[in-house]
Amino acid sequence: MIGGEESRKSMGGGATASPNPTPTKKIIIKSADMPPDLQKDAVDIAVSAFEKCNVEKDVAEHIKKVFDKRHGPTWHCIVGRNFGSYVTHETNHFVYFYLDQKAVLLFKSG
Repeated sequence: MIGGEESRKSMGGGATASPNPTPTKKIIIKSADMPPDLQKDAVDIAVSAFEKCNVEKDVAEHIKKVFDKRHGPTWHCIVGRNFGSYVTHETNHFVYFYLDQKAVLLFKSG
C-alpha cells in the first residue's frame, strides 16, 4: 500500500519533541507522516545511533537496520548536514527531523 508521491520540504518552526534524550540533544521534527509512537521510536533509535557511531553513514545504517527489524522492510535512512531529497514513501511511514545539527530522513518504500 504505497501512497502517492509526496515531496517533503523543511517547514519553518517544527514541533520540538523530548522523548528522554541526552539533555544536550535538541530535537526538532521538521516534517512527519508517521504516528507519534513511531516518531518517538525513530528519535530514540537515532539518539542511540549517534552515541554509538561517529560516521553519518554508520548512523543511517544503524537506524535503517533497527527499523527493518522492528517495523518490517524496507526502510531507507539518510543522515547529514546538507542534502536534498525527493522521495516516495508508504503512507504513515515518513519522518524528517533534526538532532542538534544533523538531519535524519527516514521513510519506508518498497
